[in-house]
Amino acid sequence: MDYHYSDEIKARLRRIEGQVRGVLRLMEEGKPCKDVVSQLSAVRNASDKAIAQIVAENLQQCILEEQTTGEDTGKLVKQAVELLVKSR
Repeated sequence: MDYHYSDEIKARLRRIEGQVRGVLRLMEEGKPCKDVVSQLSAVRNASDKAIAQIVAENLQQCILEEQTTGEDTGKLVKQAVELLVKSR
């Protein structure tokens, strides 16, 4: 299976990359723990959303492919849910 990742998700990950660089900059500047943790929390939230989007997009693609072959898609849904739970 050839996986395709949207430009939207790639842009989201580039924003996360920028946020991580920002956290490092805060640390290098000796900013308070509260500021660093606050920004790391934002990174984590953005990462969680990216994970959910990737799983959702790929699940949709996989289900469409499985339906064309007449396969049961229940297993795919279960695997997607497990991925989301595992990522947390």
